[in-house]
Amino acid sequence: MRVGLYPGTFDPITLGHTDIIKRACALVDRLVIGIAINRDKGPLFPLEERVSMVEAECAILSAETGCEIVVHPFENLLIDCAHDVGAQVIVRGLRAVADFEYEYQMVGMNRAMDDTVETVFLMAEARYQAIASKLVKEIARLDGDVSKFVAPSVNEALKEKLGK
Repeated sequence: MRVGLYPGTFDPITLGHTDIIKRACALVDRLVIGIAINRDKGPLFPLEERVSMVEAECAILSAETGCEIVVHPFENLLIDCAHDVGAQVIVRGLRAVADFEYEYQMVGMNRAMDDTVETVFLMAEARYQAIASKLVKEIARLDGDVSKFVAPSVNEALKEKLGK
């Protein structure tokens, strides 16, 4: 069984994320969505809410693709998380060249720790490439419409969280 790990903070999950998840499902039999706890980033949504949102979106994608998708919160090294879930592949989404520089360094470090785990880069569909959770939150905070960037349930969660 081919197992992939798609890690991120998912604060919140966007249509860019779901596009990468859908694409990754074509490559693996089981996809683990690793939700980084990452207290240093100070997420808007607590872990439980991020897990719930990701599980809801992934249930739809799992039914569409036939791929088993599971959500796994983690707070350890990414390579250790890959070992914990039995992943042979780490899936990373790229939006722009700026993302590549950071990801290139991350791959080098992960390969130095374990060269048996491969990293695969996927680009979201063009209409989703500019979407970043950070920007979605900023637009939502300033009363902008984020419905083009997130699923309806996530849009509602943002409004509720921000008191809009």
